[in-house]
Amino acid sequence: MNAAAHHDHWRETLQRVGQRLTSTPPYRESGRIVRATGLVLEAVGLRIPLGSGCRIELAGRGFAEAQVVGFAGERLYLMPLAELHGLTPGARVLPLADEGGTRRFPLGETLLGRVVDGNGVPLDGGAALGDCPHGGLDSAPLNPMDRAPIDTPIDVGIRAINALLTIGRGQRMGLFAGSGVGKSVLLGMMARYTSADVIVVGLIGERGREVKEFIEHILGPEGRRRAVVVAAPADTSPLQRLQGAAYATRLAEGFRDAGHNVLLIMDSLTRYAMAQREIALAIGEPPATKGYPPSVFAKLPGLVERAGNGAPGSGSITAFYTVLTEGDDQQDPIADAARAILDGHVVLSRPLAEAGHYPAIDIEASISRAMTQLVPTAQLRRAQRFKQLFSLYQRNRDLIGVGAYSPGHDPQLDQAVQLYPRLQALLRQDINECAGLQDAHGALTHLIGDPP
Repeated sequence: MNAAAHHDHWRETLQRVGQRLTSTPPYRESGRIVRATGLVLEAVGLRIPLGSGCRIELAGRGFAEAQVVGFAGERLYLMPLAELHGLTPGARVLPLADEGGTRRFPLGETLLGRVVDGNGVPLDGGAALGDCPHGGLDSAPLNPMDRAPIDTPIDVGIRAINALLTIGRGQRMGLFAGSGVGKSVLLGMMARYTSADVIVVGLIGERGREVKEFIEHILGPEGRRRAVVVAAPADTSPLQRLQGAAYATRLAEGFRDAGHNVLLIMDSLTRYAMAQREIALAIGEPPATKGYPPSVFAKLPGLVERAGNGAPGSGSITAFYTVLTEGDDQQDPIADAARAILDGHVVLSRPLAEAGHYPAIDIEASISRAMTQLVPTAQLRRAQRFKQLFSLYQRNRDLIGVGAYSPGHDPQLDQAVQLYPRLQALLRQDINECAGLQDAHGALTHLIGDPP
């Protein structure tokens, strides 16, 4: 290399170094931990916005990520995203380097077929997701006047739902159930048999064992190919569980904005509410209803309203949120709040499950609020007639069982008794059986005929 070329090389190197120095801030802001009690850490010396991310220095263990969940005076309340080991008094706290302290997550079609945690880190042993598009979890709320109406049925592959509780694209439904009545199996059947283009599954606060079982045995290879699974099990921090639900919703929004019809399955909304309760109580918010602080009931509609239809011509998010009814109590505060903000609910019955009736859908207690806009009037009347006959038989079940019923006195009851085995058969479905929308409507028409 001659002298002139050598000189030019060093000049370019110095210019690059100078540009980097110019863009580097003159100082690095940091704070320190002054208190650690329970789930919450208190820090001083930092002024960063609520919801921002930061890093906490650990003794000999690198850094741990945390999020600002509150403040009082000059003190910030931080909650770590994972259990801390090696935290010392006075540990340094550094804001995230990203603009505004916002954490960014992998998004887009690269995630189809993948299983990730609430941070977007792969759990399936596959390739890292560093090259795919990244973005924050927040999204601008949709103007309700810009949303497309719910006017197109969506096939979920479940005969009882397709025929009697027809659901539309963009509808938000609740699946109300106690533990052990088959809700995970029902969700897996819908994920495999639905006509939606993309499935996003959020497993929030459930047992870690259920994550692999749901993916391998319930969702299966067929469902997994077009699905993204976000898993934040019960042993993760409450912040991770909140983040997992927001991340699953953000993924669904991305697919919807790309023009896809998305089925979003969130299991469960109750665990999401419990995670928010843990955070709120830890930072001193007073409990209000059965131990739930007011912020819990403010968070629920904020999450649910992000689902639904986009603008006309774009995609949709049809959402199923499971709600755990403690002791099968339908008046649980979370169940009550969810029922008010959702577009219908499917109730699973423990007595039906114990009797071997699967799926254990209590058709009398379930409703789809959008069904009247989705099916012809004749089909709606058939569904109503089915429920009338089924309910009439249930009300007289004890009399029939003890032999006090005699035919000929009530024509309606006579018809209900005659048709009851076929009514039950329509509601039952094997786990490996797919009942499409047209087949379900045809079966109902064949059973009920044309009601008067």
